Amino acid sequence: MNSFLKLLMLCCLPATLLAQHPNVRTAAQRTDAYLPLLKGKRVGMLVNQTSMISPSVHLVDSLMSLKVNIVKIFSPEHGFRGTADAGEKVGNSRDGRTGLPIVSLYGSHRQATAADLADVDVLVFDVQDVGVRFYTYISTLEELMVSAAENNKPLIVLDRPNPNGHYIDGPILDTRFRSFVGMQPIPTVHGMTVGEYAKMLNGEGWLKGKVQCALTVITCENYDHNTMYQLPVKPSPNLPNMRSIYLYPSTCLFEGTVFSLGRGTDKPFQVYGHPLLPQNLFSFTPKSVPGAKSPVLMDSLCYGFDLTVIDPLTDEIDLSYIINAYQLFPEKARFFNNFFDKLAGSDVLRKQIQQGLTAEAIRKSWEPGLQRFANIRKKYLLYTDF
Repeated sequence: MNSFLKLLMLCCLPATLLAQHPNVRTAAQRTDAYLPLLKGKRVGMLVNQTSMISPSVHLVDSLMSLKVNIVKIFSPEHGFRGTADAGEKVGNSRDGRTGLPIVSLYGSHRQATAADLADVDVLVFDVQDVGVRFYTYISTLEELMVSAAENNKPLIVLDRPNPNGHYIDGPILDTRFRSFVGMQPIPTVHGMTVGEYAKMLNGEGWLKGKVQCALTVITCENYDHNTMYQLPVKPSPNLPNMRSIYLYPSTCLFEGTVFSLGRGTDKPFQVYGHPLLPQNLFSFTPKSVPGAKSPVLMDSLCYGFDLTVIDPLTDEIDLSYIINAYQLFPEKARFFNNFFDKLAGSDVLRKQIQQGLTAEAIRKSWEPGLQRFANIRKKYLLYTDF
């Protein structure tokens, strides 16, 4: 059945969200497994608001209480506290709670320099990812691995479950379209934890200059790729719940269009629309809010679709949303913007939609690339696969 028809038929059904697996222990919670690697070392940590080991204890605070010598914090997109807008420039600062210097690795300064690492003996990465190529935390991880390799610093990755780790899907990135929202030839949904992906970056020689990072991955306990893990902390301001995280691989494509995908509402990545769509559709108005200070179509009444009325859990990207929006939009020549090809990983998907290909035909074109990727991916898995 066409996914858009399913959307309409399911409009009255409540959403289903699976509970967090009660026995999963993240690597950060397994303090005894990595504490010996930090003793007597000057530690630099790439962390953010997701780096929690309990509902009230941040990893940095825990390690400082254990007398680990943390000398600085590195932060990814959205900053150390995770409050900055997507794409917002975040400068260097100092953490008010611990007094530690914070070096932002987002914006023009995406790679730690020799000066940044001069007083660091070992690096620790502990950030919750969502398993999607254009979510920039894995790009920051890659840049950190290059910095670590070039400056002879070991890197410890504290692994966390992937909430979209139960499938792989989407087009493979063409490296001619490489950007910070897609750096390597992987599909949109890669089905790997950050620890597994770090091993792939090393193993496939994908780091700049084919350098090799001295990598240690501390694994999660009681996790596999069939575990439906509910994140205890939102990974960024506009992914506030599991529905948004499950829909994200599909709805983030609207970032490459003139449409709103709900930034500036209480349903980011869970609605989509535009003022030029039929006025009998669901309506919403993006506003300036924390985490979305200047959202697309701010203060404009948009008409479109509410995806909070369907079950978001899926094992594939749903192309019906973007195809339906393109078909309904009256000014097709300006539907896409220059960002779409970067998100998609090439210009192929845009051209397929413009040519009127069905979702089924587009998905068929992904199969050879997905099979090649699956064969590479299996070499680096640390957990039982789906």
